[in-house]
Amino acid sequence: MENIIELDNVTKRFGGITALNKASLKVTKGEVVGLIGDNGAGKSTLIKTLVGVYSPDEGDILIRGKKVNAWNALKARESGIETVFQDRALTPQQSIVKNIFMGKELRYPFGFIKEKEQIFEANRLIREIGFTSKLINAESPVGNLSGGERQGVAIARAIYNKAELIVLDEPTNNLSLNETQKVFDFVLNVKKSNRSVLFIGHNIYHVYDISDRFVILDRGEVVHQLNKNDISTPEELMKIMRDTIGAH
Repeated sequence: MENIIELDNVTKRFGGITALNKASLKVTKGEVVGLIGDNGAGKSTLIKTLVGVYSPDEGDILIRGKKVNAWNALKARESGIETVFQDRALTPQQSIVKNIFMGKELRYPFGFIKEKEQIFEANRLIREIGFTSKLINAESPVGNLSGGERQGVAIARAIYNKAELIVLDEPTNNLSLNETQKVFDFVLNVKKSNRSVLFIGHNIYHVYDISDRFVILDRGEVVHQLNKNDISTPEELMKIMRDTIGAH
């Protein structure tokens, strides 16, 4: 399978502190990768390096097998990498369609917005990722949506922005079981469309349920990687994580 992105021995320092130390990670097309680690493990630094907020001090970043120099946020977005952060950066007072197209509106040559086309496309996007309620459509206010549904809108916006890899930062944080399942359904529909997801979470059970592969991070180092086929329960994943971090 084609690698969407690969980090090869990436190191990132801040003053005398090494936040990432020779970290290697790849995400292939159509897979969900779960990134786990304790607080302070370096997950935030890894995410921000992945999406171009930080550029590596050492090591390489490869997009579809080709090394990219002077890595930055623009190159990450041009490469099809989009992030949905914990706050989701949505405007609750606005409709779904306005949130999806915010700053990237479809326009006629004279500058007027193609409102009907945007509504049609927004409806298509939210159905594609798994919105099934007839009570929700492109013109529904985001403020009326549940937490899981807002994650869905943010994912739909990432797909509109031509995302091939969607980085989800703690997407099930503070969500009920029902809302968590909605997020899982959205993620599985992203996977079905042959796009990829990097799922960052502190809830091992959530990460286990949705991921195909797991990457364990500790003190800035990728200390273990394993496939879901290699284990049978989330408790086993938790034990491997504890044993790996304990031995590191």
